[in-house]
Amino acid sequence: MSAPVSPLSSAGDRHFDGLAEKFATSLYGGPRGQLRLDLLNRLLPEMLDLHGQPVLDVGAGLGQVSEWLASRGHAVTLSEPSGEMLALAREHLAAFPVTFYQQPLQALGDMAPGPWPLVFCHAVLEWMADPQAALEMLASLVAPGGQLSLMVFNRDALRFSNAVKGNLRKVLDDRLAGRGLRQRLTPISPLTHADISQWGEACGLTLTAVAGVRIFHDYLRRPTETQQDHEDLLEIEWRYCRVDPHWRLGRYLLYTFERPAISR
Repeated sequence: MSAPVSPLSSAGDRHFDGLAEKFATSLYGGPRGQLRLDLLNRLLPEMLDLHGQPVLDVGAGLGQVSEWLASRGHAVTLSEPSGEMLALAREHLAAFPVTFYQQPLQALGDMAPGPWPLVFCHAVLEWMADPQAALEMLASLVAPGGQLSLMVFNRDALRFSNAVKGNLRKVLDDRLAGRGLRQRLTPISPLTHADISQWGEACGLTLTAVAGVRIFHDYLRRPTETQQDHEDLLEIEWRYCRVDPHWRLGRYLLYTFERPAISR
């Protein structure tokens, strides 16, 4: 039995109108964005049971994951609250039969209730003022026997990164969440593995797989410069992304949850 969905407000959430082009060029267009996508390309087929089922992609941003799914035969419904992000996603996915909604996560219980056999929500919860209630909403959209692919920004990795950079007082004071204009690309609600595993269980979901994404990249003393560097780093990331303790320091944590099927 799933837990009741708590009231969920969009107040305090962070959307990305005014930053869509920056995401496209500085993040997804750079080495770290490419490494993330390359790892997902390998991880998703192993962590999910994919057989062309309909999928809801929540907070899909520029639509890279939706493209990956649509190109593999999935009927994709994409939701994104930012009008600027959605416009770029429509342009990016013009060749695919994707359904688009400009809606926040909070509206999906009415706009796209499903239940869905497959729900994706990558790099969204960390931008929510109430990520636990957001996960409850996502869980309510998953059909019995269905799967949720969830990726979140890892608070423990953020703490480690700040210590490595010498931001010692910030670490001691546990001031890790992004605030104000200078930290617009630092998530407002970075999350821990304990948060996600406990909240998922409370929602009636079963955790079936977890991996760390960008375990080593963000701690390199010098950036990768050549294609060979990128390929070598990708192989190292791939080798250790599901090996304890390494996965626990991934900049992102990637999860597969399942809703138990109804017994007959």
